[in-house]
Amino acid sequence: MKTYAMAHLTHVALGPEIIGYLEGIDATLAPFQGRFIIHGDQPELLEGSWSGDLIVIEFPNRAAAKAWYESEAYQAILPLRMRNSSGAVFFIDGVSSDHLATDVLRRQ
Repeated sequence: MKTYAMAHLTHVALGPEIIGYLEGIDATLAPFQGRFIIHGDQPELLEGSWSGDLIVIEFPNRAAAKAWYESEAYQAILPLRMRNSSGAVFFIDGVSSDHLATDVLRRQ
């Protein structure tokens, strides 16, 4: 099951450290088969309110996602982002191609 590393960053101070983070992150993803799915584009808002940036990185599974986040290479650049942005960052698993909305009722 694919796992997604997601970030909803509500404040990013664009400067040399964030640029360094952006220049370094792609190389940290490659060994874990991570790839950007969404990277900060402005949404077409249909309901509610929104601010900030959404980033979604796809991994083949939770183990690969965790291994990437905990890797020496990512940990080396992580402080660059953390010092210059705020928001929530988390992992979430995808669903199978035959998933139905009512499948969530079975989890209760």
